[in-house]
Amino acid sequence: MSKTQLNTDKMAIGLSMACVIHCFLAPSLVIFAYGVSSFSIESELIHYAILMTAAPISIFALTIGHKNHKNIPVLISGILGLVILTLALLLENIVGEFGEKGLTLLGSIILATSHFKNHQICKELDCSKCHER
Repeated sequence: MSKTQLNTDKMAIGLSMACVIHCFLAPSLVIFAYGVSSFSIESELIHYAILMTAAPISIFALTIGHKNHKNIPVLISGILGLVILTLALLLENIVGEFGEKGLTLLGSIILATSHFKNHQICKELDCSKCHER
């Protein structure tokens, strides 16, 4: 039996943290890369790539968790985190760089927390449903 529920929650937590790391370390990496080589890192492209990878995995993990545990607050907080991450990217020109970073941090924390709760509920209940998919 695979542990899809547990593994997708762990992947989603990792991708949420990747958003935070990218958001706060990318400026340092760009400066370092500029000084060392002649390539540049397209920050927005990376942001889109992380979000487009994280969203389907998060939706999948939260959906499985909701089907197995019927915990609405975890599902809603996960969706809220994804919405905030999406808004951070789409509203960058309106909220500015500081606003984008703040929204990214907030959305990532909310999303990672909901996946952590989803993961903990599964482990606490030791339900076989989490391990069957």
